[in-house]
Amino acid sequence: MTQSVVVQVGQCGNQIGCCFWDLALREHAAVNQKGIYDEAISSFFRNVDTRVLGDGGSISKGKICSLKARAVLIDMEEGVVNEILQGPLRDVFDSKQLITDISGSGNNWAVGHKVFGSLYQEQILEKLRKSAEHCDCLQCFFIIHSMGGGTGSGLGTFLLKVLEDEFPEVYRFVTSIYPSGEDDVITSPYNSILAMKELNEHADCVLPIDNQSLFDIISKIELMMNSGKLGTVIKPKSLVTSSAGTSKKRQEKPFDKMNNIVGNLLLNLTSSARFEGSLNMDLNEISMNLVPFPQLHYLVSSLTPLYTLADVNIPPRRLDQMFSDAFSKDHQLIRADPKHSLYLACALMVRGNVQISDLRRNIERLKPSLQFVSWNQEGWKTSLCSVPPVGHTHSLLALANNTCVKPTFIELRERFMRLYKKKAHLHHYLQIEGMEEGCFTEAVSSLSALIQEYNQLDATKSLPVEDIPRLSVAV
Repeated sequence: MTQSVVVQVGQCGNQIGCCFWDLALREHAAVNQKGIYDEAISSFFRNVDTRVLGDGGSISKGKICSLKARAVLIDMEEGVVNEILQGPLRDVFDSKQLITDISGSGNNWAVGHKVFGSLYQEQILEKLRKSAEHCDCLQCFFIIHSMGGGTGSGLGTFLLKVLEDEFPEVYRFVTSIYPSGEDDVITSPYNSILAMKELNEHADCVLPIDNQSLFDIISKIELMMNSGKLGTVIKPKSLVTSSAGTSKKRQEKPFDKMNNIVGNLLLNLTSSARFEGSLNMDLNEISMNLVPFPQLHYLVSSLTPLYTLADVNIPPRRLDQMFSDAFSKDHQLIRADPKHSLYLACALMVRGNVQISDLRRNIERLKPSLQFVSWNQEGWKTSLCSVPPVGHTHSLLALANNTCVKPTFIELRERFMRLYKKKAHLHHYLQIEGMEEGCFTEAVSSLSALIQEYNQLDATKSLPVEDIPRLSVAV
């Protein structure tokens, strides 16, 4: 069994990370009721005997003693990490695996990347090596960060290059939260474009997630709950409610609820690597099958059901409806419509009591409405994990390498150019040592080249699909 290390960077990355670890503990507690440290738990947690000082306290089997997350927490402000260390998950994190500062990056990619990157490089490396040493077979680093701020975008992407140099054989999966157009960080287009160049060059797979999409999804769930429809009520101790079990006030921005969706995405992404199933999909298979060209490694994700851990008491979706939902634009975690764009490849990661015949039937049913590139008409990768999410009979995560991601990048470039044409706020970046105006032109050129690759693929949409002659077998 392989292990993965989660590196959560910046305020957003750490808040999502906190939700992920909470969900992971709940999921393993529901499945592993005997309290035995097994291979499934070992993928994200170490078992530590806290009575033994130093690193000699790791226990490879037997009863669970004290679980420690395979995580590195990085933030250049102390607030969020301190909050985590004072919260209910405080004992899950190893205090030696935290890096914080007090000044913050001031919403400036250059401060996070150039200043804090060089300042903390050795410390970051030391923590990463220590995490790797605790793994028998380290397969993947999951980086969670936002694109719009300073630390997440700057230090988060600096970290990618460090990982590539130090652990070239270990996969780098990045969950990147993209800012919405109404973002309150004025410099977020600069930060996002500068970060995009690093993602293009140093990530193996990127799961872009749009803040606005998460907000829209949560709004729809709340609308269902408040409509008073039969069976549509919030369950007690639900994750879309406060700890008191009452709904949070409407005017509050529902970051916790939004973060739970991302946490659930990561749980489903790794479920096949953690639990048994009739058709398992390892993380290396995702990259191998879904990324045909190095730079086109942006995977659009959709999740169904969207409410996590039976938050909402809604009758379960029929199995076939679940597959249809996964391809509708309402379930995408970025604002995109994959059905009207071009697929390079698609992975379906199913959990629960679902048969291979159900999978095949639904793929055949949906295929006529989906456009795949002419050279990969059978570009499906599937997995079946027998353990469903807590509170559900089945779930589906779809990962699509699809040209529908292009409008998000075009909009980002337009927002960048509006600021850059006026050279607005540029001096804040150029006063940082190592930053030149060339960094901006290179970054926007890198993004334009990526958009052009998607344009070239889209131009093939109307081309007829060649009917490749198959070998006939004489009977």
